[in-house]
Amino acid sequence: MTFVMIGRDRCHCARAESMIADTWQLPCFCDINPDMAEHPTQRDMLRLLQLTAGLWLGYLLMLLAIDQTFYPRPVFPPVFYWINGLCALAVLGLTLWRHSWNWIADIFVRSIIALLSVLPILTANLAVLPLPPTQANGPEAITLRLTPLLLMALILTAWRYAFSYVIMFSWIAAVLMIVLQVSRFRPGGPSLAPPLTVILIQTLMFLVVGYLISALIQRLEEQRRSLAQANARLADYASTLEELTISRERNRMARELHDTLAHTLSALSVQLETVKAYWGVDPPAAQQMLDRSLDATRSGLQETRRALKSLRASPLDDLGLTLALRQMATEAAERSHLFLDLSVPEQLPVLPLAAEQCIYRIAQEAVANAAHHANARLLRLHLVLANGMTLEVTDDGVGFDPDHASVTGHFGLAGMRERAGMAGGELSIISRPGQGTVVRLTIQDAS
Repeated sequence: MTFVMIGRDRCHCARAESMIADTWQLPCFCDINPDMAEHPTQRDMLRLLQLTAGLWLGYLLMLLAIDQTFYPRPVFPPVFYWINGLCALAVLGLTLWRHSWNWIADIFVRSIIALLSVLPILTANLAVLPLPPTQANGPEAITLRLTPLLLMALILTAWRYAFSYVIMFSWIAAVLMIVLQVSRFRPGGPSLAPPLTVILIQTLMFLVVGYLISALIQRLEEQRRSLAQANARLADYASTLEELTISRERNRMARELHDTLAHTLSALSVQLETVKAYWGVDPPAAQQMLDRSLDATRSGLQETRRALKSLRASPLDDLGLTLALRQMATEAAERSHLFLDLSVPEQLPVLPLAAEQCIYRIAQEAVANAAHHANARLLRLHLVLANGMTLEVTDDGVGFDPDHASVTGHFGLAGMRERAGMAGGELSIISRPGQGTVVRLTIQDAS
């Protein structure tokens, strides 16, 4: 019986991990837990609120420094800085409070967005209302000074909500600023056209920036969902792979026990029945049969011990691929009284563990089939290093039809195909009844 195995090993144990920016703190690809899906979002929101409150305070300090440095009379009175500064500190304190990580809610975020947008507009316009109009506290200058704070509120809105909320925010801010500018208008005073133009440009800018942020956040959420789905599929694949591995090992154990213990006990049962029949008729013949039964029992016991030993630990762990192949083929040839043609290189390149397991297990299955089922006289095992690695196991046994192998009981061939496929290899089995079998395994770039 001859088997040919061709396998191409590109087995990579890949651990897929994906991280987006640290700001988003997305969980690892392999560590996504659907039950904890909301917690990263809450942490992200709190950190973004902390950053916003810090920037709010920093911008107020910068405005105060500019007023004190470049203007003989500050543009905004102290009440503007006190009110906005205390609100920013309150927001920062709430986000830094440890218990807020558990109770942060949508109403809390909306309140902060409202404070960050409405409060500066009201306090800025009302603060400069009683002051004499100058170029520094004119409508255009006030709008320009408030733009960074409104941008912070816009980013929070676009990050947390859909683009429709961005449109609502932009128009509410525009309407509020227009109402305040109109309330400051005096007949004979400056025209309303310049401030209204600035507010319109600011609104258009908010819509563009908000759309870009909303699109980016939506894309990141899609990636998050796709990572969660990929993680679920990977977990399902790993579970299926584990079940297949266990099933293959059970099948191998069943074949080993069938070829050793079951055969031995079956033959022993027949021989003992014969001894029983001859015991009173021909005692010398019965004694000879009993001796043969004892020899068969000892031989079966050795085979069973060998099978159990091979099931307990892989020879690869103790001997390495080269010595394990030599020992396995030599012992099989000795037990089955086969002429062995063995050619295995003394030194092999460093191979991945999966590649070594694939080569050894396929060779073991092919040799076992040749020894137990082929009725062969010659067993050839060659391992060749050329354009990768090629393993060839050949016998001159009875052969079989590979297309009907499962019907005739050659269930090990399916396991070999599975191993070669999992290792990214190619498997070829060439056999015909009465013409033996060849198994060839070829591995490209095995290292």
